[in-house]
Amino acid sequence: MAKILIVEDESKIARFVELELKYEGYEVEIAVDGRTGLDKALHDNVDLVLLDIMLPGLSGIEVCRRIRMESLVPIIMLTAKDDVTDKVAGLDMGADDYMTKPFAIEELLARIRVALNRQTKMVQSKVDVLQIGDLKLNITSHSAHYGEDELVLTKKEYELLEYLIRNKNIALTRDQLLNKVWDYEYLGDTNVVDVYIRYLRQKIDDKYGIHLISTVRGVGYIIKDEV
Repeated sequence: MAKILIVEDESKIARFVELELKYEGYEVEIAVDGRTGLDKALHDNVDLVLLDIMLPGLSGIEVCRRIRMESLVPIIMLTAKDDVTDKVAGLDMGADDYMTKPFAIEELLARIRVALNRQTKMVQSKVDVLQIGDLKLNITSHSAHYGEDELVLTKKEYELLEYLIRNKNIALTRDQLLNKVWDYEYLGDTNVVDVYIRYLRQKIDDKYGIHLISTVRGVGYIIKDEV
């Protein structure tokens, strides 16, 4: 799950947001001043920054400006003032979004999901090759290789394998796989997922003696980093 950095000097707000984020499964770090927040944003490998505008040390606007000089990590600005000037300044410095305090935690969570999803798509669009162990998928040519061997996969087999690898270490349900690979209009039986998983296992797991695709009992399927 994503790691989120909260840069907020009001301890009650920071603690409240931290608890809500952890409940949602996020990893959380907190910084209570601008300089510490900047350091953590640039060096702690965070996936998103919640950045208050009014901070000791460095202002949130300045922190945002300096982060953007080195990183494209998503930034959501938080401000106690419903001030258009603050919002415009934050967006001009490269913030992805803003929220005015007090805010509904449900809306903040929704905006975080949107920002993280947007970032994931940006990263994925730049990836030409996906790799797990000796298995490589070339996104541009839509081809798959295991070591030096080219795998002969149908269009759906390739798309299913690509989606599993893009979401490695995440247990995906049959419905998720059905919706993403066969699209939301598919009206057939979810058994089709199991059938195609079996095809992939025959062509990869069985042929090369590895355990690429694991069944998660009661959930669905997963591909892990280590094969």
